[in-house]
Amino acid sequence: MAKRLSMKMDIPWYELDSFVHHRTSTGRNKRTANEQVDAIKEIDKQDNWIFEGTDRESYQCLYQMADTIIFLDTPLWKRHTRIVSRFCKQRLGLEKCQYKPDFWMLKMMFKWTRDFERNRSRLEDKLNVYQEKLIRLRDNGGYMDR
Repeated sequence: MAKRLSMKMDIPWYELDSFVHHRTSTGRNKRTANEQVDAIKEIDKQDNWIFEGTDRESYQCLYQMADTIIFLDTPLWKRHTRIVSRFCKQRLGLEKCQYKPDFWMLKMMFKWTRDFERNRSRLEDKLNVYQEKLIRLRDNGGYMDR
């Protein structure tokens, strides 16, 4: 969705994972939390941007910087289906990714989803502070609605 919004609105789009694990001449390296925030603040100097990804402590500044926060709150079964589908596409080379699409990563995707559900209340608490700029989209038979 972020990529489509970016193209439609002609606004640069960034995957938050690329701020954690970025490519350098020596390979894929992990930035510290402070380096992640510094990189995000550099992007914020531009007029418009779209960030997409999951919540991390180092990304908290984005809640304040954003004009609009869109939370895609899809059902758990659909997220599980999408994890498997993306994994298959990545393994077949039909979809690019910034990581090695192996079975360890597949296992981690399910773990992170489970962790998110266990800690959902923390994200909900954060989002409650920004209700005036929050759009929550729930899946409704292929269509996203508020």
